Amino acid sequence: MKIMDCTLRDGANVLGNGFPEDLTDMILRGLTENGVSVIEFGNAKGLGAEQLGFKGPVSDEQYFRLAKPYLGKAEIGMFLNAKRYKEENVCHAAQKGLCFLRVGADAGEAKKYPHVIKAVKDNGLTCRYSLMKAYLLTPAQLAQEGKTLQAYGVDELTIMDSAGCMLPNEVRESVEALKEAVCIPIGFHCHNNLGLSAANAQAAMEAGVDLLDCGLLGMARSAGNLPTEIACALAGKRGEAKEVDFYGLLNFLESELIPEMARHGYQPPITPLELILGYSGCHSAFLKTFQAAAKDYRVDVKRLIVKVSEIDRKSPSEALIRETARELGGTV
Repeated sequence: MKIMDCTLRDGANVLGNGFPEDLTDMILRGLTENGVSVIEFGNAKGLGAEQLGFKGPVSDEQYFRLAKPYLGKAEIGMFLNAKRYKEENVCHAAQKGLCFLRVGADAGEAKKYPHVIKAVKDNGLTCRYSLMKAYLLTPAQLAQEGKTLQAYGVDELTIMDSAGCMLPNEVRESVEALKEAVCIPIGFHCHNNLGLSAANAQAAMEAGVDLLDCGLLGMARSAGNLPTEIACALAGKRGEAKEVDFYGLLNFLESELIPEMARHGYQPPITPLELILGYSGCHSAFLKTFQAAAKDYRVDVKRLIVKVSEIDRKSPSEALIRETARELGGTV
């Protein structure tokens, strides 16, 4: 299973239709340096949206330029709302070296857009396809739609919980139905309006999903998306998404992205340190002792918490914490 980060597209909704150039470059660098291998970026409304009045701080042409240094480091592509399709935009994206376009249309409307899928494929791009508002169809209907889309040449399907209304059993049944019906990869895109993005992601993984959509710090439209860092934590517990440098990604968030987003008025719902407490099973009552030891021995407190918790999650002693810190970092 892979992580598909959508911060630079869906997450851009927190600032309007896009992040400014400096943030776009920072996020591309942070993701690629830490092994996130599939990235969707661009105007929040998709490729060509600016031509229809959905202006953002960065144009499609600027996005292509910003992506150029990172194209060999990850699969980088854009979202294409099928209703906003223009052939020249698809050709331009291909000429600029993008890896994929993800065509998006409401579930049940696949038969309206074979020409869009064909244009993407004819230009040598991978064609991903988002079944937006997937909850409009039953699992059996989704499976039938999936067969149609596979026949059109789509390379991957995403079940998109656009309103964040799906329950874990619905997610599981939908993923299972599509996995049985088609042989192309299946992804899941979960919004958090019911506070179920992580539970739905877990259900999707249990059903064999191939990709999880997510956004750094949970950034996305409305109530937000599954945070990329939580997706990596959940995947890591299952031995999945090993290509991602989990601690490197958390350190990038702490040192760069969170301070920068604070200047834009955005605060993460769960900090990297809070995430690590849940990931490791460490009670927050021990946090000050961990932080003091990490400072004294110059080690990453997050790694220290995880290492000690592998030994004692109930009541780790200061001696154990300090001895483990010494082993991780050596004496000061």
